[in-house]
Amino acid sequence: MPLDRRAERLLAMLGATRGESDAAQTPAVRREALRTLARAGDDASSPSWIEERRISGRKHPIGLRLYAPLDAARDILPGLVFFHGGGWVAGDLDTHDGLCRRLALAANCRVIAVDYRRAPEHPFPAALNDAIAATAWIAAHAAELRVDGARLAVGGDSVGGGLAAGVAQAARDNGGPRIALQVLICPILDVGRATGSRAQLGDGYFISRAAFARDLDAYLKPCVQADDPRLSPLHADDVSRLPPAILHTAEFDPFRDEGEAYAERLRAAGVAIEATRHMGQIHYFYALARAIPAARGAAELIGAQMRHALRIAMPAQRTRAA
Repeated sequence: MPLDRRAERLLAMLGATRGESDAAQTPAVRREALRTLARAGDDASSPSWIEERRISGRKHPIGLRLYAPLDAARDILPGLVFFHGGGWVAGDLDTHDGLCRRLALAANCRVIAVDYRRAPEHPFPAALNDAIAATAWIAAHAAELRVDGARLAVGGDSVGGGLAAGVAQAARDNGGPRIALQVLICPILDVGRATGSRAQLGDGYFISRAAFARDLDAYLKPCVQADDPRLSPLHADDVSRLPPAILHTAEFDPFRDEGEAYAERLRAAGVAIEATRHMGQIHYFYALARAIPAARGAAELIGAQMRHALRIAMPAQRTRAA
């Protein structure tokens, strides 16, 4: 399919307004640029109950932001532990606020977004360690959070999708916590890949090769190899016995092929997987509902898939309203 016209317009605007090269931007500039894009391009109007928390990590506190549909705020709900994207450097809870609101409403679940440490101040494996620690804490405190511990999912987008896949693998290998579902949205799962969609779409489609290399360099320690499964879950020796997965890719995303390769590996290993490719779309489209209206449909589809996978009933009043 051709590139979505709204996505094409956004890419043209970004190209016209970007002053210096992506690769030359400092972390502070990169972070503010993504916040500015999110404020202008996303829609955070979905009505939600929201609570901020800080929990004890291994050696430092970790911030959480909890979301739930307003009409189900006091209910025991399935949970989605969510890890935002942003290249390990730029994303934060605010850049993905609208997406988390839409997912909570669409899936009728409690979304718990994790404010993990970012590079370059905190290199690998800080983000993954925080993701694992936060998931374990949430599982242990499910009742307090009004989360159904038997229906706890992990998910994320972009590098956050890679973190979610890494958390699921770690939970399997370390005896818990029990994860009921993985929700991987345009995940980055093989950081060293250079062929296929990486080569074809590496420039001009939201994330440039140079920008990704800069972020990876900021996150990696010299002693860590790009095929380390903690960094590139696609390279895990064994992907069997993992939780069922919902995996979404975008046609014009340089990270498309590795997501679809992971879906095939899971399927071959006997893991239940529902894979969807969004035709005509780019990386991060799902978090830009004002600029790219297809983001709303993507969240609704992911929510419906989650409800089916976790057997989540929608409240009667919302069903009637729909």
